[in-house]
Amino acid sequence: MLLARAPPPPLLSPSKSPAQRVRAFCRRRLAAPSTAAHASTVASSEASSFRAGQKRKQVASVANPLVKHCVKLRDSAAYRRSCGRLLLVGLVPILEVWRSGFAAIDCLLLLDGLAVPEELHELCGDVVYVSATVMKKISGMQSVDSTEAIAVMHMPKYFCDLNGDDGGAALDGLLHSPRRILVLDGIQDPGNLGTLIRSACAFKWDGVFLLPSCCDPFNEKALRAARGASLQLPIVSGNWYDLRAFMTERGMKMLAGHPESNSDGSDGTQTLSKELADSLMNESLCLVLGSEGNGLSEETVQACELVSIPMEESSTYPSNT
Repeated sequence: MLLARAPPPPLLSPSKSPAQRVRAFCRRRLAAPSTAAHASTVASSEASSFRAGQKRKQVASVANPLVKHCVKLRDSAAYRRSCGRLLLVGLVPILEVWRSGFAAIDCLLLLDGLAVPEELHELCGDVVYVSATVMKKISGMQSVDSTEAIAVMHMPKYFCDLNGDDGGAALDGLLHSPRRILVLDGIQDPGNLGTLIRSACAFKWDGVFLLPSCCDPFNEKALRAARGASLQLPIVSGNWYDLRAFMTERGMKMLAGHPESNSDGSDGTQTLSKELADSLMNESLCLVLGSEGNGLSEETVQACELVSIPMEESSTYPSNT
């Protein structure tokens, strides 16, 4: 009821789902005999699918500079932002992001002996074949069963860090006429952060604003949970001063999700009712959600109208009457 639709991102319509493509991909891997003659045949058949200028490389050592670069991309948010690159692990999320049309792949890392998935034949980046040891090192996982592929991708153009960019101008470029903004206040769990970003994208909200203490949205776990939404939806990282100035300029109402009874000293929490939702239909607003353990920050409690979502009593518990 509080949602205002924004133009949906353009999506491609593949003939097969990502899961179907992964199953086919794995079947090709299991069925392939490990002989030198077969490897030669695979190499020659794949050569025709490579674009002009695209390189096919082999990396077997964990000491290779590319491996070190990828590990730093996985582990360090500061390094990701300085390079303008991120790491996406797993074929399913890679295919989902590739289909969205919002991502550019610098290079695709594949386990030795695997063919480039048909859907990725048109990528312009390099294809690098790596050993299982290298794949484990880059992914940080002990098994390669679900990590047959890793992609090094460009940081999305829809991301803005107000601590490093030109503040208001960069923000205006991303969110020029917002109707609905999701604000996250200290969300620490990458899976929760990615899921909230994916939900905002599904509901056609205009963007996500990350207040301090939120984990990085391009953390590998956050990317996996977001299922490509992090690369499609404008995401802004800033502080309360940036947010307050932006909302005041745009005349947006500020709501925050908050328990009906809480020990943080807040009062005046409204219950989300149909009447309240209807009254907000034609207003531009941002909704602030707090962290898993600590809830809303003091600044959020003071700046926003607090709204609680009523929970119906479960029928599984006996009544006291």
